[in-house]
Amino acid sequence: MYINDNFKKGFLAFAAALFTAVAAAAQGIGTWKNYLAYSDITDVQQAGGTLFVLASGGLYSYNTADQSITTFDKTNVMSDCGIQAIAWCQAAGRLVAVYSNGNIDLVSRDGSTINMPDYYNYSTTADKTVYGLDIVGRNAYLSTGFGVVCLNVADAEVAETYNLGFRVDYVYSEGGRLYAASSTDGIYSAQPGANLIDPASWTYAKPYVERQKTIDPELLATAQTLAPGGPKYNHFAFMTFEHGRLYTTGGYYRSGGADANRPGTVQILQSDGQWTICQDDLRPITGYFYVDINCVAPDPSDPDHLFAAGRAGMYEFRNGRLERYYNSTNSPLQTAVDRGTQLDDNYAIVNSIAYGTDGSLWLFNCQTTDNSLMELTADGTFTKHDDPAFMYDGLSLQAVSSMMFDSRGLLWFTNNNYTTSSFYCYQPSTGAVAAFTPRTNQNGTTLNLADGIRCIAEDADGNMWVGTMSGPLMLDARYISGDDPVFTQVIVPRNDGTNYGDYLLDGIDITAMAVDGAGRKWFGTSSNGVYLVSRDNMTQIEHFTSANSPLLSDNIESIAVNGATGEVFFGTDMGLCSYMGDATTPSAEMTKDNVYAYPNPVRPDYTGPITVTGLSYNADVKITTVNGTLVAEGRSNGGTFTWDGCDLEGRRVASGVYMVLTATESGDSGTVCKIAVIK
Repeated sequence: MYINDNFKKGFLAFAAALFTAVAAAAQGIGTWKNYLAYSDITDVQQAGGTLFVLASGGLYSYNTADQSITTFDKTNVMSDCGIQAIAWCQAAGRLVAVYSNGNIDLVSRDGSTINMPDYYNYSTTADKTVYGLDIVGRNAYLSTGFGVVCLNVADAEVAETYNLGFRVDYVYSEGGRLYAASSTDGIYSAQPGANLIDPASWTYAKPYVERQKTIDPELLATAQTLAPGGPKYNHFAFMTFEHGRLYTTGGYYRSGGADANRPGTVQILQSDGQWTICQDDLRPITGYFYVDINCVAPDPSDPDHLFAAGRAGMYEFRNGRLERYYNSTNSPLQTAVDRGTQLDDNYAIVNSIAYGTDGSLWLFNCQTTDNSLMELTADGTFTKHDDPAFMYDGLSLQAVSSMMFDSRGLLWFTNNNYTTSSFYCYQPSTGAVAAFTPRTNQNGTTLNLADGIRCIAEDADGNMWVGTMSGPLMLDARYISGDDPVFTQVIVPRNDGTNYGDYLLDGIDITAMAVDGAGRKWFGTSSNGVYLVSRDNMTQIEHFTSANSPLLSDNIESIAVNGATGEVFFGTDMGLCSYMGDATTPSAEMTKDNVYAYPNPVRPDYTGPITVTGLSYNADVKITTVNGTLVAEGRSNGGTFTWDGCDLEGRRVASGVYMVLTATESGDSGTVCKIAVIK
């Protein structure tokens, strides 16, 4: 049917007036977003009226004419993350960006990018580290551990490689000669027209002189006034989503296993997309290092009140400011004992904390002679809940992590340490302890848990899951008492006509877990990216890696889910990114106030999924024309249903108003909302 422009205008006005619900998430389902830091400026390159700024390993540009800021990352134009060096090639009109892994992007002023993976893919036993990046004419020279790589920036190709047999730190041109400066072998030069590929063409010229890399003061001053947004650091080893906010810490300290020595900072992503950085210059106040803060627990009754803890004790913040700190000098916390030596308060180790349902904060003091599990009540009173199960070789467990309360009010935590690969369940009302040390699975197969148990989570059916080096293990809800526990490695049928199956993610090191609104499990790994597995564990829905998606790194340190929008956050060793999932937390009931669709109206240029949110679990959804003709139907994913805008035959629907009819899983009527489609 032909629709004239006047009808379109009238229909748009009608739709805008009729449908006023605001979309819960501007980010479309299936899209990615990066939350990168740009706080530490390491280089500024001028390209006419554009400034390219390298900060905290990320890149952004500043247009001096209109004062606009544009950030570049894997979700838009860049091919990788973790930029090591940049240089502007005036002759080619391109910025050369070299990543720490050797990958290279060429960026134009308009933001278009060409990837040059040749050096990244170059296989050699020599040192491929890039020690310097210099521009001479239309060429860019990479100074490497084995010599020099010459890039033709205009043609976007590797022109030549000079294997000199020694490390080169920087390259420069003078008097027509090309010089390669080596901190180990001195400065060598080659005459114009010489065969530079032949090492014999390079002759010793003079002793090495270190070059001081400086940023033009005026350019730096301008860059320091800019505010591209983002967190302060790219460290997200622990995250939790509560109060509509993402609370994060970056430290990663594991006694006997890891000491990242990361700055002790609590970073909070607010619901409006802005970041709050808690006071972090604390060493002058406490007298001890403020590093490797491993966990954070926001107060359930006050989103601006929180506790954070790590290697050097526990800290209490209110409205982003330090209110009190806790160590052996002012609390029952004790310092760690290392090989018989009592350490100072730089090692009053609290690696995991969690709020209980009664408002008390629970914590575990690691590697001490007398302390283990403790409770801090709202009135500031500490109570010990020690138990022999929490001790090993005369000391409390070394690396307690992932402390959490489940839906039954039970406290769970793991020991992420080789001394005893175990996890624990504590009943606060009775003091009962169940200690679990998995050695075999349900079939008697030996498990490899040599390095500890990484993390723990409760699924939608009340089962407990732990992440291990052997993959994920499930403890059925029937065995939480600790009596004859069975540790299940879920067997996924091959569906190839045989009766064979494979263990779910067998042999994959699971470092982080989260359950979304549809009961599906997100599994983060140490080197295999992220997996999304169905609620019944039988289907691998997604497997994101840094190679097949905008995921920043395959090393996942933490995962958190925004149940209201479906956004899934991934804390990686290269920074924070997110994926907009298609599952939200189900609503207790469906009403006209919480069930709505977005985008609405659906405009002609929109081709993505149309989302209906605010639904109850496994709700029945039918989409019809105003005349009652069925065009789509299905079940909600948690509290979300997505529609591709097509009818039952797969054809794009015509312009018009469409009714969304809902019913609960049991068949009770839900509510009705409307979607306007404009073609």
